[in-house]
Amino acid sequence: MDTHKKIGFLGPEGTFTEIATKTLFQEEERTPFATIRACLEAVENGEVDYGVVPLENTIEGSVNMTLDLLSQQVSLPIVGELVLPIRQHLLIHPDQSDWKRVKRVLSHPHAIAQCHIFLQKELPEAELSNAASTSAAAEYVQNEGNIEQAAIGNELAAEKYGLTIARSNIHDTEDNDTRFLVLHRTPKALPRTPLFREDRVTYKIILPSDYPGALHQVLAAFAWRNLNLTKIESRPMKTGLGNYFFIIDVERPNRDILLKGVMEEIQALGIGISVLGEYPCFVLNGQN
Repeated sequence: MDTHKKIGFLGPEGTFTEIATKTLFQEEERTPFATIRACLEAVENGEVDYGVVPLENTIEGSVNMTLDLLSQQVSLPIVGELVLPIRQHLLIHPDQSDWKRVKRVLSHPHAIAQCHIFLQKELPEAELSNAASTSAAAEYVQNEGNIEQAAIGNELAAEKYGLTIARSNIHDTEDNDTRFLVLHRTPKALPRTPLFREDRVTYKIILPSDYPGALHQVLAAFAWRNLNLTKIESRPMKTGLGNYFFIIDVERPNRDILLKGVMEEIQALGIGISVLGEYPCFVLNGQN
């Protein structure tokens, strides 16, 4: 990557989004933004060159704000994707010698929910408190200096705020990944790296309101060409109840003529179809 490029990401620092950003852009300048909208608008206006935002989590599902902004409010193509394993740790103050003496655990509500079994088994008497992010919880524990408080967060937050990882991988399930998208002003895809898994295409489909069977015909256009759909999701058009558009992810085939044929067939049916991005998907394994 070009080290002169500026990379925006959904902040704050010390979150999994920053880990994803550092994984793809190791040397570039990185800037956190308070919201997904602010990050994407910074890409649009040239304040940063790329934006990295979460799209979907295995347990929590899709990030609707990302989907809606990309498909309805900003004109930024997807140029890359990273799948990151989510690994949660118990972070304690460095002066605390016994983590079982912790009386209060802070973190983002999702992180607390993801570690429910550990907390009930190992710290059943501890008060559970919500924070704006896992990083904010770690910062609070460090700044407060109360050794009876702990945070749930990742290793980057522990490093940034000088906390000790008392127990690693305290999440309930190993199969918890988050997909992060990389957005740019032009559709030029990120170069492949050793983390590359596959190429993908994301489409936005708008069905006519008075066309019975339209979605079936859309899916059939992919099916008879043996194109593998990795995801299909509906989102409201926000123009009235019952009006939806669809986001479809497809493994990109070796022959682009197949994708061209899909576009032509669907357009011929009077169905709206547009490409939100053609990009490489990367997967990071073994995140501790």
